[in-house]
Amino acid sequence: MKDAGSFTKSNGRTALVLAGGGARAAYQVGVLLAIRDLLPEASRNPFSILCGTSAGAINTVALACNSDNFSAAVEALADVWRNFRAGQVYRADPAGIAASSVRWLGALMFGWLFKRTPRSLLDNTPLRQLLEQKLDFHNIGRSIAGGSLYAVSLTASGYTSGQSVSFFQARSDVETWVRTNRFGCRTQQLNMDHLMASSAIPFIFPAVHLNREYFGDGSMRQLAPISPAIHLGAEKVLVIAAGWMLDKVERERSSTYPTLAQIGGHALSSILVDSLAVDIERMQRINRTLSAIPDEVMRLGNIPLRPIQSLVISPSERLDYLAARHVKALPWPVRWLFRGIGAMNRRGGALASYLLFERSYTCVLIDLGYKDTMARREEVEAFLAV
Repeated sequence: MKDAGSFTKSNGRTALVLAGGGARAAYQVGVLLAIRDLLPEASRNPFSILCGTSAGAINTVALACNSDNFSAAVEALADVWRNFRAGQVYRADPAGIAASSVRWLGALMFGWLFKRTPRSLLDNTPLRQLLEQKLDFHNIGRSIAGGSLYAVSLTASGYTSGQSVSFFQARSDVETWVRTNRFGCRTQQLNMDHLMASSAIPFIFPAVHLNREYFGDGSMRQLAPISPAIHLGAEKVLVIAAGWMLDKVERERSSTYPTLAQIGGHALSSILVDSLAVDIERMQRINRTLSAIPDEVMRLGNIPLRPIQSLVISPSERLDYLAARHVKALPWPVRWLFRGIGAMNRRGGALASYLLFERSYTCVLIDLGYKDTMARREEVEAFLAV
């Protein structure tokens, strides 16, 4: 697969784009483990540009903070995902779930009276505490200065402006960019607020105030998820998706009205997965168009576009079906909450697949990511010039 960008000078930079998907991001870790095993020098970082959105932003920062040793960074990331518990991401104890349920029920019944609505369905304070223990954002600047990184970006969505903003930290020669409802914003130091904002799944986790407004999950209104990598100077882009992106989808007959979980999972898939699939399709179309234009015409017409080599790795199985098999691993207060909205069965598995931060599920996704990547070993090795 190939994309087109506006950079004419060859630089050989390879970007890694990690999409959103909540607990589904464990799949990305499996892919990274396979890539590490295929590299002749496992410690050398093959991606000078890192771009992340939502849960993919968490994996992105983990790699960026340890980019001087790619193998160690991937292993540390895998260690966290292999041992994940829901309580490390959001309050899953009886008091936490009860408080959340009371707030939402009170808002529905008496919100007009108190004029105050709950910020989110779940309290993700434990996630911030975990990330503060594991990540040193100052290492990003050191890695850029040392040459193991060129640029890092985290994308978030402004609730007031409606704009998709890619906050980036990079070498001084990288310029900001402005496109319709999206732009790149340079920051001297990416921090925890950027990360928490990018991964704030709508309705599920609370928004974060940055600069002038509140920001939420970067997958919202992100019309071109791969664009930040190209703007930051990538010539090659590896995209690791967190959703089933096969062309053929088996349609099932159903006469049962969809549950709240089924509707919620459908909405989250539209936000977190579909825009990436559309952008990939756009990349292919642009490349086909460019390949039909003679080089002489491109040169005489001063057309700055050129093909960007890309490779997309996505799950070979439906992750919502996998989640339905492991949803009982959740703490009982969360299961109680999920049962009420229909998320404890196969049809509600899509919603559960984003919030199932339990090792029985994440380990399955890691194994799937590793298997899918090794099944395409020749493609991956060719892409990374191994």
